[in-house]
Amino acid sequence: MTPVDHKVKHQSTVPANYGEEIELFVRQYKGGSNARPVLMLHGRSTPALAGLDLVLQEGNPPQPNTKYSWAQFLAGKGFDVFVMDLQGSGRSHRPKMDDPCNANPTQRDLLNPNPGTGTCSPTANYPNQLGNAKSDWDELGTVVTFIRGLCNNQKVAFIGWSAASLAMAPYALQNPTHVSSLFLLGPVFPPNGPWSTKPSAPFDPPPGTSLPLQPVSKPAAVFGFPMNLTSKDSFTAVISDANLAEQVWQNVMASDDEGRKWGGTVPGAPEGVMRWRNTYWWGWNDHTVGHGSTLGNAVPVCIVYGDQDTTANTPEALGQLHISVPKLYAKIPGKDKLMFRVEGWDHYPVWERKPAQVLQHMSWKWLDGKKVYGVERGSWLMDPNNVLTEVV
Repeated sequence: MTPVDHKVKHQSTVPANYGEEIELFVRQYKGGSNARPVLMLHGRSTPALAGLDLVLQEGNPPQPNTKYSWAQFLAGKGFDVFVMDLQGSGRSHRPKMDDPCNANPTQRDLLNPNPGTGTCSPTANYPNQLGNAKSDWDELGTVVTFIRGLCNNQKVAFIGWSAASLAMAPYALQNPTHVSSLFLLGPVFPPNGPWSTKPSAPFDPPPGTSLPLQPVSKPAAVFGFPMNLTSKDSFTAVISDANLAEQVWQNVMASDDEGRKWGGTVPGAPEGVMRWRNTYWWGWNDHTVGHGSTLGNAVPVCIVYGDQDTTANTPEALGQLHISVPKLYAKIPGKDKLMFRVEGWDHYPVWERKPAQVLQHMSWKWLDGKKVYGVERGSWLMDPNNVLTEVV
């Protein structure tokens, strides 16, 4: 299947390059004439293609194998599939991220000796986080408009993994006429998240900001830099198959020409690091999820997560950092909602062979008719044999 890669022009609302015209990377797999459009979005750190359009090289001589490509699976089922990177991720524009002195100061050891940070001050040269909730919604909106222009102005179905929910769900709440449905894998939902006590303006930026939105850089240890780093060892540790982990890493590096030159312990022999944007989100919490009674009504929702997923489910004692998939489901106001808690899955089923196949199948059935394994609504526990038990 041959992709069509687009560079979608966008006027940035990221504070670091506010007002500049930049390009957002969007990959398309055409599903045929009058195919329904689907937009897929990455999570907090992994670039879109490595997670959602993973292509392996197997055999001798090596040949491409797309069995892990969620995007190509859905395109093969007749959908017009689009995969995008937000600014600061993957193949989209990365403002302030080519300067190693803008890395999280606690992670700079990963850059010695390649490219080295000996001349860096204790704080980042750009001492603020990169993006924010509004810039994410704006970029998503630009791409949705682009897709609808190609697809007879149809509504767009959203598929989001992990922190993609922080952009896609609030966008859908504010633009329900643009979104046909939500399919969320391991969605991040902070019930006590920022600005949950502003019922009159649930999607307003933080107090004291103005347009162009000024960065929220406090506390500096969390928000005082635009870029985080992940080493190869840390990244591949979450993938159980070592050979697959190496190929996923190579896919990550293929989306970052600069990051592949950094990291490693031998001078002049970089191992690569995964560079990912440090952003500040608001407007996705207990209060906003019911906005307009949109979710579960105008925008049906399907949620899938693993019972071993400790990334999307954290202890209540964390306060604003507490996140919970079941609490998201409970707060969705409409009846057209469906949730599966899958036994044995963690946060990364896209990189496990059988879970990846099951996940692809579930999303296809949801997009095709809003019915997965014969059920349309409710909360369900799914065992390793795909047997369902309703959770009452």
